[in-house]
Amino acid sequence: MIRPEALLAPDENGLYCPLGGFHIDPVRPVERALITHGHADHARSGHGAVLATAETLAIMAVRYGEDFAGTTQAATLGDVMRIGDVSVSFHPAGHVLGSAQIAVEGGGCRIVVSGDYKRRRDPTCLPFEPVPCDVFITEATFGLPVFRHPDDGDEIAKLLTSLAAFPERAHLVGAYALGKAQRVIKRLREAGYDETIYIHGALERLCALYEAEGITLGPLAPATLGNGRRGEAAAFAGAVVVGPPSAFADRWARRFPDPVPAFASGWMMIRQRAKQRGVELPLVISDHCDWDELTATIAELSPGEVWVTHGREEALVRWCALSGIRARPLHLVGYEDEGD
Repeated sequence: MIRPEALLAPDENGLYCPLGGFHIDPVRPVERALITHGHADHARSGHGAVLATAETLAIMAVRYGEDFAGTTQAATLGDVMRIGDVSVSFHPAGHVLGSAQIAVEGGGCRIVVSGDYKRRRDPTCLPFEPVPCDVFITEATFGLPVFRHPDDGDEIAKLLTSLAAFPERAHLVGAYALGKAQRVIKRLREAGYDETIYIHGALERLCALYEAEGITLGPLAPATLGNGRRGEAAAFAGAVVVGPPSAFADRWARRFPDPVPAFASGWMMIRQRAKQRGVELPLVISDHCDWDELTATIAELSPGEVWVTHGREEALVRWCALSGIRARPLHLVGYEDEGD
């Protein structure tokens, strides 16, 4: 078996496969890119050729325009493709619509690049699929033992309880535009909330894409306010308004009637973060694994080696060492927590 580093290794653009001549989730434009999912820190425009799931390609087209890459190719989950001297396959990651792990195999070695992933049920995307491998490359966004996320159904119940308690107030839910917003909306529907949900303009095209992919989100309407016409803001009393977190820091949010600021994020476990953002109703809903899910996934896969990318790398590397698993941090830069 060849050394794993001969199959995949970091360079200035990200993870590079010299035997296949491609990068995975490169941080700047490259000749050939394989993309795990559509979040902007993993899926950038300007590549010569992009291979990704059909859903991820559609998301990139919505975000960057139809000409986001020189050429594109849709990967079918589970199908094995030959690229240069390696075999490549895509497998569900459970992160957002179209998200995939990428397995790269050559010289008797298989490396699985998880991208971002979670193990919780999510009605808006396919669940994570464990893929046997020699090396597992994992993220560590919430890679500290303090991060143990509650059931998201309980968090949605908190939102519904607040709606019942404050029917005169609009509930403004900050949620990342791709994945988190649609998940929150869908979970509200599953909990029996069938009222119109108002969405910020930044979510409209992505929500329409989810609907086109067969993920029904129920009645949605634009959360638009004019120039303070009398009675207009009052129409949003008791309503749920969903938008990207950045939208709630500007004047747009202050037009709603006595709003309840909420934020759906794994970071809402940290009270100081909620306080700094002025969040009155923190909703601990994450599109990433918590500590227990990260360690359980590694234990389930039982790889010969673990490489840890962005996030809290040191604690997870230490846990692997104590568990008898070789591990090292990759120290990749350019990846954020957009889908937290």
